[in-house]
Amino acid sequence: MKFSLFLHMERLDQSQSYQQLHDEFVQLAKMADTGGMHAIWTGEHHGMDFTIAPNPFLNLVDLAHHTKNVRLGTGTIIAPFWHPIKLAGEAAMSDILTQGRLDLGIARGAYNFEYERLMPGMDAMEAGGRMRELVPAVQKLWQGDYVHDGKYSQFPATTSAPKPLQAGGVPMWIAARDPNSHNFAVENGCNVQVTPLWMGIAEIESLMQRFQDAKANHPKDKNGNDTNPKILLLQHTYVGKDEADLVEAAKCISRFYCYFGSWFKNERPIQQGQIQPLSEDEMAKMEMYAPEKMRENMPIGTPDQVIRKLKHYEQLGYDEFAFWIDSSMSFEQKRDSLRRFIDEVMPAFA
Repeated sequence: MKFSLFLHMERLDQSQSYQQLHDEFVQLAKMADTGGMHAIWTGEHHGMDFTIAPNPFLNLVDLAHHTKNVRLGTGTIIAPFWHPIKLAGEAAMSDILTQGRLDLGIARGAYNFEYERLMPGMDAMEAGGRMRELVPAVQKLWQGDYVHDGKYSQFPATTSAPKPLQAGGVPMWIAARDPNSHNFAVENGCNVQVTPLWMGIAEIESLMQRFQDAKANHPKDKNGNDTNPKILLLQHTYVGKDEADLVEAAKCISRFYCYFGSWFKNERPIQQGQIQPLSEDEMAKMEMYAPEKMRENMPIGTPDQVIRKLKHYEQLGYDEFAFWIDSSMSFEQKRDSLRRFIDEVMPAFA
């Protein structure tokens, strides 16, 4: 099982400058690269200090100048916000600028907050339909002179300019949860990204079963090629130095999910990119995000405890584990946990 780092610029309050957050983002990415991690993933979000990433291609091209070995992936592009020609061209150019290190992860999106600002009136069902139309169109644009007559966009014969550096195009990944998304990914020759979010091993095992079922359903993709997709598991992780450190980490990740849930529900006032602060009482009522649940469901623990959970994931068949470091923690907490992960956890999988 390979290991990667998943991160955004994450602004906790207005005392943090965007330049500071960018510098810290780069420092963590450089640690992942020099520490032997396989990839760095970053997503796309708009108008939210919670996750700052208006165009992940900019971040990844920037990181290409600070790193040497890691793959650089979008985790994920929000499909309905992109026209196929624009996405094909920008991804191809990014592949050239990263010297063939790009991976392209795509999702329908998660936040209604973003939908109502960039695509007013669109719901999750339409977003999923747009993703299913976008993916094969991008693949065909990389091949060239493709005419598209879809439900959401139409255009005459067009080719991607430029073409990707990687032979056959940039590897594509689909963020999947339900069986239809797994089947779509495999049928279209894509890899799969999954996250159980705050849920535990039952969800992790179920996600793997859905992936295995999709592979069994589609031994060949729709072009007749043998399918051999990979699956990545994204999960919050923390490697602590002692029990007090782990208690604090679980509280931080619990707080992250309380805010995640609040952004998702899209009901609280938002000012200057920040959601109205949650009180301790409000967070205590969100029992599914309780700190003890975080420790139970995620690799949060001593190096040995984290290794045991990750060994289980490896045995289930996961090809890549992405250490999700956004967590409402300080940069120092993130840095030190990542260092312990690289030095004390990863060697057990060498």
